[in-house]
Amino acid sequence: MSDYAVRLLTDLLKIYSPSRKEEAISNFLVKEMKALGFRISKDSVGNVIGEIGQGKPVILLCGHMDTIPGQLPVRVKNNKIYGAGAVDAKGPLAAMIIAAAKVAQEPTFQAKVVVASVVEEEATSRGVKNLIREGISADYAIFGEPSGAENITIGYKGNLHIQITLETYTGHSSVPWLYENAIEKAFELWQQIENAYPPVEKQESPFHAVTACLIKLSGGKGDSKIPSKCEMHIDLRVPPQCTSAQVFKEAENVIKQYQATNPKGSVKVAIKDSNEPFEVNKNSPLVRALSYSIRKVQNKPATLLRKTGTGDMNILGRAMNMPIVTYGPGDSHLDHTKDEHILISEYLDGIQVYKETILKLIELHEKAGNQKPPLSPS
Repeated sequence: MSDYAVRLLTDLLKIYSPSRKEEAISNFLVKEMKALGFRISKDSVGNVIGEIGQGKPVILLCGHMDTIPGQLPVRVKNNKIYGAGAVDAKGPLAAMIIAAAKVAQEPTFQAKVVVASVVEEEATSRGVKNLIREGISADYAIFGEPSGAENITIGYKGNLHIQITLETYTGHSSVPWLYENAIEKAFELWQQIENAYPPVEKQESPFHAVTACLIKLSGGKGDSKIPSKCEMHIDLRVPPQCTSAQVFKEAENVIKQYQATNPKGSVKVAIKDSNEPFEVNKNSPLVRALSYSIRKVQNKPATLLRKTGTGDMNILGRAMNMPIVTYGPGDSHLDHTKDEHILISEYLDGIQVYKETILKLIELHEKAGNQKPPLSPS
C-alpha cells in the first residue's frame, strides 16, 4: 500500500488545480475512489463525495483538492514528495482516502465513512458551504490540513474582513495645506483602529487576542491632484471569548468617533466576510480517539494546537454542532512556499493515524451507545 500511497499523491500533485479550476482533479478522484470501493457522487459545485461502509457512526473526512495559483515541479527525492499542495492539502486528502479504503477492509468494520474532497477552500470556501447547504450529516468530522502527524488542531480564531472607504474634498497637490489628503486620513483612522484593541503581549496568548492587520490601502491617481478617495481593507482576527459582532462594534465605535472629529470627510464601512471562532471540547470522543491513535502510531503523546488562523472547521463545526478537529500530516510552515514537500514517512504515518482513529471512534461510539442510562431518583 505504501507504493500506491506515493503514486496516488504524486498523481494528485501533477494535476494543476488552483481554486475554480478543479474539474480535472475531481474527475481523477472520481475514477480513483471508485476503484477503491467508494460510492461516488459529485454535488452541484463540484465537490467529490465518496462513501464507504454503512450504519453508525458516520465519520466525515473532509479535505480540499484546490491549491493557490502557481505550479511547482513534482518529484520524489530523499524520502520527500515535492509539489504544490503536497502539504496544503493534497497530502492529507490522499491519506484520508487511503485510510478510509483500508479501514473498510477490516472484518470488524461497521460504520460509514464519508470522504469529501471540496473545492475553493483557498478562495471562497464554496465547497464546504455547499456541503452544509445540501445537508451533509455526520457524527464526527476531521478536516485534512497539515498539523503535523503528532498534532491535533482543536481551535481556530474567527475572522472579520472590513472595507473602509474615506472621501475628502480635493485640490491641487501644490497646496497640500489647504486640503485633506484621503490617503493620509485613512492611515490616521487605521492607526486608531489598530490601537483600539489590547496589544497581543498583554493577552493570555495570541490565540486569545483580537488582532488587526491592514491588508490593502489604495487611493489617488499619481497625478497633481490631492487624493480625495481612499479604500482600505482590514483583517481582524476574533478569539473564542468574542464574537465577530463584538469585534466589529469596537471598530465601528472608533470610526464614529473619528467621523465626529473629522466632519469635512465621509467614512463608510462594510463587512466583506466574517467567520466565528471555533474550539472543540478537548475531552470529546473525537479528540480522545485521535490522541490515542497518535500515541499508538507515533509512540508519543499528541499535542493539542489552537491556531490564530481561520479554517473551514469554523464554518462546518458551527453549522453542524458536532465534534470536529483539523488533523493531517505535513508541516504547515511549508504551505504556499517554493519548497513545499511532505516526508513520505510522515505521510504514511498520517494514513495509519486516520485509520486507527476511525476504528477507535467506532469503539467509543459503541460503548457510549451501550451504556445504561442513569437510574431515576426515587
